[in-house]
Amino acid sequence: MKYSTAFRNNMLKKVIPPESRSVIEVSKETGVSTQTIYGWLKQVKEGSIDEREDRMKPGDRTLSEKFTLVMESKGIPSESQGEWLRSQGLHTEHVHQWEQELREVVREGSKKAEEKRKSRQKKNKELERELARKEKALAEMAALMALKKKADALWGDREDD
Repeated sequence: MKYSTAFRNNMLKKVIPPESRSVIEVSKETGVSTQTIYGWLKQVKEGSIDEREDRMKPGDRTLSEKFTLVMESKGIPSESQGEWLRSQGLHTEHVHQWEQELREVVREGSKKAEEKRKSRQKKNKELERELARKEKALAEMAALMALKKKADALWGDREDD
């Protein structure tokens, strides 16, 4: 997955001083794999990383980036909110819009999950009915076989005649 330079730089700020948080902690918080973050750190040490802020348009961000930024914005005090938004190249309306978009994604996902659950329940009922029918047929066949054996034992095998 390709991340924006701003997003990458934001992640790097969290793992290098002064914050100096662990890569694993930042990875769990943001959903970016540890290998990706370690790769970025290696590029920083080698000096091969492009540090330019190629400001992404807010609409060009991935759903993962939007989620991370929305969650991050919730943890920022209101007096620092403006500064943080400027550093991210965002406006307050972007965060609110993304929050609504994420709610819609979750709502659609839960609708799909509910439909899937209902279809599985229906299929399960059908399979249970079929299994019950087959068990009854098997029990009937076992009873017939038992009766045939008893009849053969009492009257002898008619095939001998």
